[in-house]
Amino acid sequence: MDTSKKKNLKGIELMEVNLEEANLQRANLEETNLQGANLEETNLQGADLEEANLRGADLEEANLAEANLQGTNLVEANIEKANLQLAKLHLANLKEANLQGADLIEADLQGANLQGANLKEANLQGANLQGADLIEVNLEGANLQGANLKWTYFIRANFKETKLDGATLEGADLEEAQNLSFYQLSKVKTLHAAKLDEDLRITLQEKYPALFKGTK
Repeated sequence: MDTSKKKNLKGIELMEVNLEEANLQRANLEETNLQGANLEETNLQGADLEEANLRGADLEEANLAEANLQGTNLVEANIEKANLQLAKLHLANLKEANLQGADLIEADLQGANLQGANLKEANLQGANLQGADLIEVNLEGANLQGANLKWTYFIRANFKETKLDGATLEGADLEEAQNLSFYQLSKVKTLHAAKLDEDLRITLQEKYPALFKGTK
């Protein structure tokens, strides 16, 4: 379905609509209700979805590169293997969303709610997650290399085989994090003011004291 001639869909009621494989590149979908919609493999590159309702929507393998998803409701949405490179997800609600295998390279997720989300094998290299809520998130096999994780909440998150090389964890809350190893944290850029389980913090401070010093 090619809807390229119908670019302005702002505020329209599209609940549970089937737009599978549709072309909505750079469309205006601001404040549109797409709850439960089928957007599988849909082209939404550069689309404006600010404050849209995508709760429970199926966005598997959709192209959302450079899309504006600021303040968007993506609670329990299926975003598996979607392309979200450079997407703007500032303050988006992704609680319990499925982002397994999603491409989030250099995406802006500042202040986003990802509580309980599945980010298994997701690529978040260079992404900005400052102040985001990743409590109880599954990060198994995820790539967070070079990511901005300042003041991010990772309480009880699963870090099994997560890549953290060069990540900034200043002020991050990592208390009760699961499968988080000494080796993983030894590769980060900084742990200044970060909250860690006591035994892990003591061991790291003894071996890598520079990690806990403030950056200039």
